[in-house]
Amino acid sequence: MTRAAVLGAGSWGTVFAKVLTDAGSDVTLWARRPELANGINATHENADYLKGLLLPERLTATHEAAEALGGADIVALAIPSQTLRANLQDWTPLLPPDATLVSLMKGVELGTAKRMSEVIAEVAGVPAERIAVVSGPNLAREIAQEQPTATVVACADLERATAVGHASFTPYFRPYTNTDVVGCELGGAVKNVIALACGMAQGMGFGDNTVASLITRGLAETARLGAVFGADPMTFAGLAGLGDLVATCSSPLSRNRTFGERLGRGETLEQAQQASHGQVVEGVKSCRSVLELADRFGADVPITRAVEAVCFRGTSPADMVSELMQRAIKRE
Repeated sequence: MTRAAVLGAGSWGTVFAKVLTDAGSDVTLWARRPELANGINATHENADYLKGLLLPERLTATHEAAEALGGADIVALAIPSQTLRANLQDWTPLLPPDATLVSLMKGVELGTAKRMSEVIAEVAGVPAERIAVVSGPNLAREIAQEQPTATVVACADLERATAVGHASFTPYFRPYTNTDVVGCELGGAVKNVIALACGMAQGMGFGDNTVASLITRGLAETARLGAVFGADPMTFAGLAGLGDLVATCSSPLSRNRTFGERLGRGETLEQAQQASHGQVVEGVKSCRSVLELADRFGADVPITRAVEAVCFRGTSPADMVSELMQRAIKRE
């Protein structure tokens, strides 16, 4: 039986722990707060993030990282992307020597502009072949409700990707494998930023034409950035590209889209953050780091640039739309 540890008991970490358990793995979920771990063990429910959704009785939780990591074949990291480096520095001495490290995070590190797999490799001192990423249309609550979805497990070592795929294959969760880690990670990071733009448009009262235009041009923006780093263009037409982008930009379950709606209705960044009740909105941080990455390597990312200006430079959502619409006519 596969032994798995999931570090991070937010919505997605908890749900991926459920998926691994339902697929037959022996899973321990690490929670930062002992009261959350104790509550999960006592009630089989994560009342803070997934209230009302029953978790498997076999799934156990702990607030002790060493307990979670002991003997793990798979270590899934499901914490906010900007906290990865500091947390992983503490966890690295506890990592089993040949465990596959799986990134569930979708972001780019501020300051270094590194993808999550690059941070993992640097901090944990492990080769890229031991690091996998999971990406796709992964709205946590729908998966917790066992609504059918597909995802991508990407790793430079296809055998490891396949092993993680088998360990997470359930009647409601269908993994595909890929070796394009770069494309999958960039798709997951940029889609959060595009979802903020789509949310702003909806908050301003615009309809489906506007949202469809942002999704489509956002996909082009993601592909341009991916091309700089040698990503496979077909990745962006798949689950980790278009699939994740459509789900995140369209669903009311998407924190990024919902946050963008608040901005579009005139709330300040601080007001929208207060309304998020502590839940991390990755796109707000990622818009800066994705823009930094694009500027370093000369990729044109106008939607990302516009979202960053709204979040951090005082540009209004209305001005954002106006600026995007007034860009020069060019070939698609």
